[in-house]
Amino acid sequence: MPVGVIMLDTRFPRPPGDIGNPATFGGDVIYERVPGAVPERVVGETGTDRALLQPFLGARDVLVRRGADVIATSCGFLVLFQEAMAAGCATPVLTSSLVMLPALERSLRSKGKRPAVLTFHGGRLGPEHLRAAGARADTPIAGTEHGSELVRRILANEPSMDLAAAERDVVDAGRSLMQAHAGIGAIVLECTNMPPYREALRRACGVPVYDIVTMIAAQRVVSGHVPPAN
Repeated sequence: MPVGVIMLDTRFPRPPGDIGNPATFGGDVIYERVPGAVPERVVGETGTDRALLQPFLGARDVLVRRGADVIATSCGFLVLFQEAMAAGCATPVLTSSLVMLPALERSLRSKGKRPAVLTFHGGRLGPEHLRAAGARADTPIAGTEHGSELVRRILANEPSMDLAAAERDVVDAGRSLMQAHAGIGAIVLECTNMPPYREALRRACGVPVYDIVTMIAAQRVVSGHVPPAN
């Protein structure tokens, strides 16, 4: 049974590790695109366009019928849809890596640590997203909006991207996050386009890094749908 991913309507590059690249899942994935769900409607200055909920529910149902064993979306800001998309669905729905924050909070508390969030845009990820994830309101957050490449290319939905510059944006934001907040024991990558840079960030920050891809893998183990070894 494959992973099912609901895709935004995008054209920017998706290197291996990105949720939109089939190689990330060894080809064991099916996609359903939501027409018109461009980045600015999901991560816009005025918030996520709630008119997108019904199209996303429709895409979820298509993936259920196609046999997906777990369903994810391709933008962590869609945690705002988590409750509605999971309701009444027998297939696990993971709208965002942010939903793992409560479990990480519990596991790190005994060590005197806490998780932090590295997001696509720190100025647009706010308290409502943390509430939807069931996370603490004081969870440290930093974004990559001050970088030179990742946010600019994705928001404009451009067909090219300097991946090395995008990695620098992620690593620089992660270092700033660690410097600004004490006691960080793990970083959660909100953005589904950041997993290609997970290892570079882990090396730079010295803490475990989690994202939508690692979350999907964990869910598949729990569900007993682990893909066969190559």
